[in-house]
Amino acid sequence: MARILILFAHPALEKSRVHKALLQQMPHVRGVTFNDLYEQYPDLDIDIEREQQLLLRHDTIVFQHPFYWYSSPAIIKQWMDLVLEHGWAYGGEGRMLHGKRLLNVISTGGSAEAYSPQGRNRYPILELLRPFELTARLCGMDYLPPFVIHSTHRISNEELQREAHRYRAALNLLAGHDADTGSLPLQGYLNDLIID
Repeated sequence: MARILILFAHPALEKSRVHKALLQQMPHVRGVTFNDLYEQYPDLDIDIEREQQLLLRHDTIVFQHPFYWYSSPAIIKQWMDLVLEHGWAYGGEGRMLHGKRLLNVISTGGSAEAYSPQGRNRYPILELLRPFELTARLCGMDYLPPFVIHSTHRISNEELQREAHRYRAALNLLAGHDADTGSLPLQGYLNDLIID
């Protein structure tokens, strides 16, 4: 069984019914470690050694967060700047993350149509997540399709529960020791590839 590390960052979780619904699925998946970065580091003073040890003990790394200003909450950038050190995560000697998998689990208030060349945001989510993909590639990791929930302010309770169950199925897929994630297409969302 593959082990999954969820690096969670939501500065206002009490206001997010979407991420609360997703988090309720985690106890149903074996091999998941939940690391709430804002809870762990309220002063943003990240323990680099602790975080690197967590990375070493897991096969799949998940950045779970709301999609803020076409990116992530600030603590994820702080985490990346400090934890993914040259000579450890990348560079000539930096091979500690080679072969691991990385993906984003994000929520956004905008609709899927808003993230299109004709939409108000002009670019698809996959284009806006390129810095995460490139970070994964630099570190020798496989970047997987993101799990995306759109229209968070308008999503019905029924649809939210359906997405939460897809999230559980996606985590179970990633935890499977024989999961063939290398064949997953990068042009779509992971939740769209999960059959209900």
